Amino acid sequence: MEQKTRNPWSWIPSLYFAEGLPYVAVMVVAGIMYKRLGLANDTIAMYTGWLNLPWVIKPLWSPFVEIFKTKRWWIVLMQLILGVGLAGVAFSLHATHWVQMTFAFLFLVAFSSATHDIACDGFYMLALPAHNQAAFMGIRNTSYRIAMITGQGLLVMLAGYIEQTTQNLKVAWMIVYGIFTALFILLLALHKFSLPRPDGDHSLETHSVSHILKEFGGTFVSFFQKKQVWGTLLFILFYRFGEAQITVISKLLMLDQRSAGGLGLSTEEVGFLYGVVSVVFLLLGGILGGVFISRNGLKYWLWPMGLMINVPHLTYVYLSQFYPTSLWAVSTCVAIEQFGYGFGFVAFMVYLMYFSEGKYKTAHYAICTGIMALGMMLPTMVAGKVQKWLGYPHFFLWVMFCTVFTFIGVAVVKVDKDFGKRKI
Repeated sequence: MEQKTRNPWSWIPSLYFAEGLPYVAVMVVAGIMYKRLGLANDTIAMYTGWLNLPWVIKPLWSPFVEIFKTKRWWIVLMQLILGVGLAGVAFSLHATHWVQMTFAFLFLVAFSSATHDIACDGFYMLALPAHNQAAFMGIRNTSYRIAMITGQGLLVMLAGYIEQTTQNLKVAWMIVYGIFTALFILLLALHKFSLPRPDGDHSLETHSVSHILKEFGGTFVSFFQKKQVWGTLLFILFYRFGEAQITVISKLLMLDQRSAGGLGLSTEEVGFLYGVVSVVFLLLGGILGGVFISRNGLKYWLWPMGLMINVPHLTYVYLSQFYPTSLWAVSTCVAIEQFGYGFGFVAFMVYLMYFSEGKYKTAHYAICTGIMALGMMLPTMVAGKVQKWLGYPHFFLWVMFCTVFTFIGVAVVKVDKDFGKRKI
């Protein structure tokens, strides 16, 4: 008899580690790899921007993950495809048209990862009772952060070490993506046997496709009928307008040689900064942001958190103007900026939950996260060209000006004064 329930500790940490790993492989590690292999900043920003697309449009095929087969089936299948896609990146690096081929495989990984996210979140709600869903939320987030440390920290540092010892950049990155592949082979084997088979995880193929599409269309119509929907769209698209541009360009600033206006850091140093320092302070900021909102509510903290997600960008103005040579100075700047981002981002996510309240809460939240990904994708795609046109010093001044867009978004939304406040 197959087990319908298992100890959550036996599968939740590994499942959400598996959710975070391909995202960081696509959205962070790939950008560093392309920079080390000689691509121009505007090309890197454009490529990594396009790789956001599957997360933008994933609400469009989420009903089919709901209808066909089980969430468990989708998880296992996507992990198999993720392993194939990551292996494809590794083996494409020595091909003649390696840029186009690696991008194609990265897009496959991105699409599979977005589908994997849908299945994981649905499975989590089916396999756990409500009280356990809340209890294990912190474990989910921690496991995701460990994946970030592994991918953009340890593996990037390993790439830097191999670069130095072999003097062969493509070999270094082939090994890194080979390790990503090996990790997914292990995760696939583990989850094939460790994931439970809850009663609620079953196929809905008895419903007609036309019925499902009608229901799905209804969720979109109801979304755009909600109060202050247009203000919410401005808020979602603009709140991280500056941060979206910094996400890719900040790492290119670190890697570019000083003669090109960068800081000339090694791959290992960048791995330490964005895989260790960044993740620790991002997590710390997020924890404190959640505590503060639970005390005073979202309305009280919305403007201060909007400031906190933007003002620390001044650290990159400093780095691009004064070019410090001390790794400690650079680490301090990254820590301040990431703490501010983690702290300010909490208000953004809590507002999405606030706006999604109602009959179609899950579907409306999924639509919000798709628009959120679009709000990252579009600025990222143009950031490389803006940086190339302005240069690093003026680019980061432009990012500070973009704070105005954040506050346009904050100004047009209204929040109940008690939402998010802990009930005593």
